[in-house]
Amino acid sequence: MPRSSAPNGRTGRPPLTSRAQIVDAARQLIDRDGWETLTIRRLAAEIGVGATTLYHHIRDKEDLLILLVNHHVEQVERPRLPADPPNRIVVAATVMHDVLADWPWAAEVLTADGFVARLDASALWMVEAIVAAAIDHGCTPEQAVDIFRNIWYYTVGEILVRAHSADRPTGTELRALPEAFFSGHDASLVPQLVAIGDRWPALASRDIYPTGLRVFVHGLLEQATSATPNRAG
Repeated sequence: MPRSSAPNGRTGRPPLTSRAQIVDAARQLIDRDGWETLTIRRLAAEIGVGATTLYHHIRDKEDLLILLVNHHVEQVERPRLPADPPNRIVVAATVMHDVLADWPWAAEVLTADGFVARLDASALWMVEAIVAAAIDHGCTPEQAVDIFRNIWYYTVGEILVRAHSADRPTGTELRALPEAFFSGHDASLVPQLVAIGDRWPALASRDIYPTGLRVFVHGLLEQATSATPNRAG
């Protein structure tokens, strides 16, 4: 008796899985449950395939997260970069900040210094823009890398502090708490903090990243170029 055909023409082979499908399912898992809970097995179950099927596309969880970051950055429109090197750095760093602010967990993933080697061209343009602008301004390649790393630390730190503060009481809620800020401390030891008192939450909630970035970039460039001998001499 001939064997009956499988429903919908399937022959029992596992369904094909594309990288786009993997990215979409992983993003849904992260949005729903957080990036820390993402595993290859959970993702495979979400898609409806075996874990071994996913290993044809990705090596491990870290590889998957880097794939997600690269795909996320690909969707961002590149701005026109200014000719002036300091302004070029500020624009590129601001894009980098805004991209990661949308996905704070990506900043967690990329905290290791070696992350740059895992990015593809769709994300590396920001790194290239910052390093190239620093060199155009007169920095050595070594100084340009240092400048990028300093900007990166400043940017990631700001994003993570904001993200980790999101679930804590707001400035308004903190002001409603008894003795929320400094009022129980000895004014002879911390006089300025006691004087600021309950203004602290409102002051600390302001977005100072753009101003701080511009000051930081100009300071880094000035320090680097003042320490660099005139290479034309």
